[in-house]
Amino acid sequence: MHSLETLFKSRGYWLMIAATSLTMLVIALYYQYALGEEPCQVCIQARLWVFALLLVSVTLATLPESRHLRLSGNLLALICAVGLGERAWFLYQLENGIGNGSCEFQLGMPDWFAIDQWLPSLFEVRNLCSFTPEMLFGLSMAEGLLLIAALLGAVIVCALVSHQMTGWAESSSTSASR
Repeated sequence: MHSLETLFKSRGYWLMIAATSLTMLVIALYYQYALGEEPCQVCIQARLWVFALLLVSVTLATLPESRHLRLSGNLLALICAVGLGERAWFLYQLENGIGNGSCEFQLGMPDWFAIDQWLPSLFEVRNLCSFTPEMLFGLSMAEGLLLIAALLGAVIVCALVSHQMTGWAESSSTSASR
């Protein structure tokens, strides 16, 4: 358990999350540009959550170690993982005919956040939602995103629990020394 606490406090933890996020973006771009699988609205929204997670993790990896920054970073990272999971679940429902969702041919962001116009090669919607491509182990991209979001969420929750336990240990040792 001590080695996990050490990992969760290290830059290596944030660099692992950054590497995971960057790998996910590279895979998405490979499917888009090399395999011709054009992204839909929900795919781009999932990509935005991954990009946000990348920004959070790179920022936390470069900032000095601080208990409050670590807590804030893990909470932001958890929000990104939950957002990614929600978009992946929605996409899974669309491709399996579950529920009553739909998809548009535009990103649906407010005018002040026109990221699809600022970075069209990364965030432009180019297709309507349909079946996602098959990936490793016969999983669809939506299923793969669900799995990754769940794993990321579990790791981040473990980091938050470790953070809280460390806080309890620090506060009890401080009060015991008084």
